[in-house]
Amino acid sequence: MGFRLSKIYTRTGDDGTTGLGDGVRVAKHSPRIEALGAIDELNSQFGVLLAEPNLPAETHAMLTRIQHELFELGGELSIPNYTRITSDMVTRLEQELDLLNDAMPPLQEFILPGGSRPAALCHVARAVCRRAERRLAALAQQEPVSTAALMYLNRLSDLLFVLCRALNRALGVPDVLWAPRS
Repeated sequence: MGFRLSKIYTRTGDDGTTGLGDGVRVAKHSPRIEALGAIDELNSQFGVLLAEPNLPAETHAMLTRIQHELFELGGELSIPNYTRITSDMVTRLEQELDLLNDAMPPLQEFILPGGSRPAALCHVARAVCRRAERRLAALAQQEPVSTAALMYLNRLSDLLFVLCRALNRALGVPDVLWAPRS
């Protein structure tokens, strides 16, 4: 990056458009900007989760790395035909997912969001991740999108689900199990 923003407002978006990294202006409601916004919201949710004081150190480190990768994904989306997310990043998420999941007892019931505060926040991040994935898939119907980026969000939402369970377990709080009506 050759320069940093020194002036935050430019007034160029007052007409309902925004500039991409390649200089092209698009509508603020375009599928690309919707996907970018969802990624930004997800990254912000990671910031909230990372502010929790009782996260295990290895979880904090993993979430911090992923937060940086989400910023990379935002960069990828801000410049059409530019890629930053790789298949190696997807593989790493899969490995972390497998490691966390192998330590969990098998699911017997559906799990509702909740339990400990960190797990509840992680459930919100998971839901936001799913929305970001839907926005990226919608963009992919109209414009080329990296396959690795789509895979990354799909694996990340799975990882976040298992991480919710792992956080509850690490904090000694039971998962909230769905109780079907009789």
